Amino acid sequence: MKKKLTLEEALQKIEKLEKENAGLKEELEYYKNRKTSGRQKHNAKWMAIYNDFVKCYEEGMDMVEIAERNDISKRSLYRYKAYYEQIKKDRDKQA
Repeated sequence: MKKKLTLEEALQKIEKLEKENAGLKEELEYYKNRKTSGRQKHNAKWMAIYNDFVKCYEEGMDMVEIAERNDISKRSLYRYKAYYEQIKKDRDKQA
């Protein structure tokens, strides 16, 4: 059976949970605001390089030249290519 709480005990429990909630909100803000490492998100810089990649790739430019032009690694270049091919594949399915 559940133990019945008195009003005083319930208020203490609410206060304790509110403090815990405030601490968790602070922790959540920390994780929201921290700088992430690793690959870039699809932000403006990423999209600018990707759009230039698409233009050059469709014109038939060599992959190494595209990498040097945008100052990116070959690995990043092949990520752009994989993304391009996935987008193209999805468009073909819709058509």
